[in-house]
Amino acid sequence: MGQAVGFGRRFAADFLDSIIFIVPIAIFLYFLTGKFSFEWTNSFLWNIIYAIYLTIVPVLWKGFIIGKRICNIRIKQIDESQVDLYHMFLREIVGKILLSYVTFGVATIVSIFMVIFREDKRAIHDFIAGTYVAYEDSI
Repeated sequence: MGQAVGFGRRFAADFLDSIIFIVPIAIFLYFLTGKFSFEWTNSFLWNIIYAIYLTIVPVLWKGFIIGKRICNIRIKQIDESQVDLYHMFLREIVGKILLSYVTFGVATIVSIFMVIFREDKRAIHDFIAGTYVAYEDSI
């Protein structure tokens, strides 16, 4: 396994990824409706679109999404192979979204502490999918 990435850089990558998507769409909707709002980010459709992005783009882009690319980190399988659609589905849909809803967010909080305190920096969704997040240079 390469050098695992801690919470700070993973959070920064996710934050950048969200901003890169949300702000341009909000600006577009402002010109379309005349109202500047982020309420649409709470919609079911937005959550589906973003989940599809988080699941498919790493498969096509060798473990990267835009925020992870900027932060020079990527998702890898434990055996160092590239992520595939099955494992990304397990990671994003089952391990992050479904588990978070079923546990009322407790799984997300536990995952944060796992990334902070575990030596291998793996969260619950990483264990479910057999993945980890590594620095690009260590791969």
